[in-house]
Amino acid sequence: MGIYLDPGNDLFAEAANSEIYVDKTMLIAFTNSVLCTSQKHICVSRPRRFGKSLAENMLVAYYSKGCDSDELFSRTSLMWLWFI
Repeated sequence: MGIYLDPGNDLFAEAANSEIYVDKTMLIAFTNSVLCTSQKHICVSRPRRFGKSLAENMLVAYYSKGCDSDELFSRTSLMWLWFI
């Protein structure tokens, strides 16, 4: 039951530490901009093998309250969003 209530950041950490990683953290800025609006339902429709699960794991790691992901996101382009 814990994987549904508090999934943690293990899956995203594994992907971020791999040799081939495509940074999709700009999706976090978009998600934050529409989170409390009427457009809060986001549909990510991409062909298979385009990183939908990676994007979902990244959002879970970012919004999860059960783990500290500061160090994990400090290496991504999300760091640049804090200065804008």
